[in-house]
Amino acid sequence: MKKYISEMIGTMVLVLMGCGSAVFAGNMAGTVGAGVGTVGVALAFGLSVVAMAYAIGGISGCHINPAITLGVFLTGRMNGKDAGMYMLFQVIGAIIGSAILFALVSTGAHDGPTVTGSNSFGDGEMLQAFIAEAVFTFIFVLVVLGATDSKKGAGNLAGLAIGLTLVLVHIVCIPITGTSVNPARSIAPALFEGGEALSQLWLFIIAPFVGAALSAVVWNYLGDKK
Repeated sequence: MKKYISEMIGTMVLVLMGCGSAVFAGNMAGTVGAGVGTVGVALAFGLSVVAMAYAIGGISGCHINPAITLGVFLTGRMNGKDAGMYMLFQVIGAIIGSAILFALVSTGAHDGPTVTGSNSFGDGEMLQAFIAEAVFTFIFVLVVLGATDSKKGAGNLAGLAIGLTLVLVHIVCIPITGTSVNPARSIAPALFEGGEALSQLWLFIIAPFVGAALSAVVWNYLGDKK
């Protein structure tokens, strides 16, 4: 149970800090660029992963992302029961994080470009969004699988490598979808946002899972001892 609670707390922190940076980053003009900017939001997500990796990594492995959990499961590093419970508690943690953000927005001033940090794509840009989320999740999860490999991995530097990769992914993908590469991170804000965010949510669940599955296939080949 400690593993599951750790995943819940870690995902809560990721959503609170990452989405929170987007929610409160803007100014009266309502643009992220006038606040911490794209790089600032990207750093918030990446640094959240770094912080949690060293806080709970020794307990649960610090997946805090159903796509990572799927990749780990498909490479045979965890069983189906644990994978399912990880995903459940990740979503619960994300909802708690979004609930805190919703409470903050509802009880104080809000001048940012987004209320919940939900992901979205524009009209006619569904294919672009799907490709971006699948490809960037593939890259991100591949780094996770490589960095955390028991024999070929980065050891104590794994958390830093993973966090910095997430920063890199966000810098490129934020203008396209706001960057998900994490179904839990997308589910929770969409529940509070409703409307278009909820209608587009399917993409931010399926595309990251497709990317994660592909990364598992590739790593099973690259990491093969033969």
